[in-house]
Amino acid sequence: MLEAGYEFEIVVPDVEEAHDETLSCEDLTVENAKLKALAVARWRVDAVVIGADTLVYLDGKPIGKPCDLTEAASMLRRLSGRTHEVCTGVAIAARGGLDLCSFHVISHVTFKMLSDVAINDYHSRIQPLDKAGAYAVQDESAMIIERVAGSWSNVKGLPMERLGEELARLADRPSGRFS
Repeated sequence: MLEAGYEFEIVVPDVEEAHDETLSCEDLTVENAKLKALAVARWRVDAVVIGADTLVYLDGKPIGKPCDLTEAASMLRRLSGRTHEVCTGVAIAARGGLDLCSFHVISHVTFKMLSDVAINDYHSRIQPLDKAGAYAVQDESAMIIERVAGSWSNVKGLPMERLGEELARLADRPSGRFS
């Protein structure tokens, strides 16, 4: 966000995220983004609050954060040589949450074919346990990623191109309110 010229403060809300596998990736990430944005907006009524939630999906099923290194390696084996979706839901809340807009962005990430040696080498360079899918596009991505179709910043966790458009729309409104 700094690169885009925005000043911001990171606030981690105390919310219980939805984990409903019956929801589409779009609906689930947007729902969690709304929960996060509204939780902060209620006590920061003067701020424009952005909530985001990113999930990795393979074959229509979410891949969360691994619980240990064995599960992390298993996740990369499943992603190896395949294309998966990264979906980020974003919610923008203003006026204490009275104004709320939301959207989602989906990018497609294709992994290289990965050997166990390549997976272990990659995981020795990054911390996979706090990352959905056990990888981070911003860390050593050339080791594992063949290509990204769509927004690179979305795969990092916040689709800046679309977010910038939405924030510009908000700034252009005389009242600063969403329509």
